[in-house]
Amino acid sequence: MSRNFYILAGSFLLFALVAGGMTLIPSSFQPGLPANGTLWRTIALVFLLLGLASALVGIMTNLFEQVDRHGEEARQAARRKRRRDRGF
Repeated sequence: MSRNFYILAGSFLLFALVAGGMTLIPSSFQPGLPANGTLWRTIALVFLLLGLASALVGIMTNLFEQVDRHGEEARQAARRKRRRDRGF
Protein backbone atom coordinates (compact mmCIF):
# COMPACT_ATOMS: atom_id res chain seq x y z
CA MET A 1 0.00 0.00 0.00
CA SER A 2 2.77 2.46 0.86
CA ARG A 3 4.38 1.83 -2.53
CA ASN A 4 1.37 3.48 -4.18
CA PHE A 5 1.88 6.60 -2.09
CA TYR A 6 5.58 6.68 -3.01
CA ILE A 7 4.69 6.49 -6.71
CA LEU A 8 2.11 9.25 -6.24
CA ALA A 9 4.68 11.38 -4.40
CA GLY A 10 7.20 10.86 -7.19
CA SER A 11 4.64 11.88 -9.79
CA PHE A 12 3.72 15.04 -7.89
CA LEU A 13 7.38 15.95 -7.44
CA LEU A 14 8.04 15.41 -11.14
CA PHE A 15 5.12 17.69 -12.00
CA ALA A 16 6.48 20.24 -9.52
CA LEU A 17 9.82 20.20 -11.32
CA VAL A 18 8.12 20.63 -14.69
CA ALA A 19 5.98 23.49 -13.40
CA GLY A 20 9.04 25.07 -11.80
CA GLY A 21 10.88 24.79 -15.09
CA MET A 22 8.02 26.50 -16.88
CA THR A 23 8.76 29.68 -14.90
CA LEU A 24 12.16 29.84 -16.62
CA ILE A 25 10.80 29.50 -20.16
CA PRO A 26 9.85 32.75 -21.93
CA SER A 27 6.16 33.24 -22.67
CA SER A 28 6.77 33.21 -26.44
CA PHE A 29 7.57 29.48 -26.21
CA GLN A 30 4.29 28.76 -24.43
CA PRO A 31 1.47 29.44 -26.89
CA GLY A 32 -1.90 28.83 -25.31
CA LEU A 33 -0.44 28.26 -21.84
CA PRO A 34 -0.53 30.64 -18.90
CA ALA A 35 2.48 32.92 -19.32
CA ASN A 36 2.39 34.31 -15.82
CA GLY A 37 5.46 33.08 -13.92
CA THR A 38 3.82 33.45 -10.53
CA LEU A 39 1.04 31.11 -11.60
CA TRP A 40 3.59 28.45 -12.54
CA ARG A 41 5.41 28.97 -9.24
CA THR A 42 2.14 28.57 -7.35
CA ILE A 43 1.32 25.39 -9.25
CA ALA A 44 4.84 24.08 -8.57
CA LEU A 45 4.46 24.86 -4.87
CA VAL A 46 1.10 23.08 -4.70
CA PHE A 47 2.54 20.01 -6.47
CA LEU A 48 5.55 20.07 -4.15
CA LEU A 49 3.35 20.19 -1.06
CA LEU A 50 1.14 17.40 -2.40
CA GLY A 51 4.21 15.30 -3.16
CA LEU A 52 5.64 15.83 0.32
CA ALA A 53 2.29 15.06 1.95
CA SER A 54 1.83 11.84 -0.01
CA ALA A 55 5.42 10.81 0.81
CA LEU A 56 4.67 11.39 4.49
CA VAL A 57 1.51 9.29 4.23
CA GLY A 58 3.53 6.57 2.49
CA ILE A 59 6.16 6.60 5.24
CA MET A 60 3.54 6.47 8.00
CA THR A 61 1.68 3.66 6.23
CA ASN A 62 4.90 1.69 5.90
CA LEU A 63 5.70 2.18 9.59
CA PHE A 64 2.24 1.07 10.71
CA GLU A 65 2.37 -1.98 8.44
CA GLN A 66 5.74 -2.89 9.92
CA VAL A 67 4.40 -2.56 13.47
CA ASP A 68 1.39 -4.72 12.61
CA ARG A 69 3.64 -7.34 11.03
CA HIS A 70 5.97 -7.35 14.04
CA GLY A 71 3.04 -7.62 16.46
CA GLU A 72 1.55 -10.52 14.51
CA GLU A 73 4.89 -12.34 14.49
CA ALA A 74 5.22 -11.85 18.26
CA ARG A 75 1.70 -13.20 18.84
CA GLN A 76 2.42 -16.26 16.69
CA ALA A 77 5.71 -16.89 18.49
CA ALA A 78 3.98 -16.66 21.88
CA ARG A 79 1.26 -19.03 20.68
CA ARG A 80 3.85 -21.53 19.46
CA LYS A 81 5.68 -21.32 22.79
CA ARG A 82 2.47 -21.95 24.78
CA ARG A 83 1.62 -24.95 22.62
CA ARG A 84 5.11 -26.34 23.03
CA ASP A 85 5.01 -25.85 26.81
CA ARG A 86 1.66 -27.66 27.07
CA GLY A 87 3.00 -30.56 25.05
CA PHE A 88 5.74 -31.38 27.56
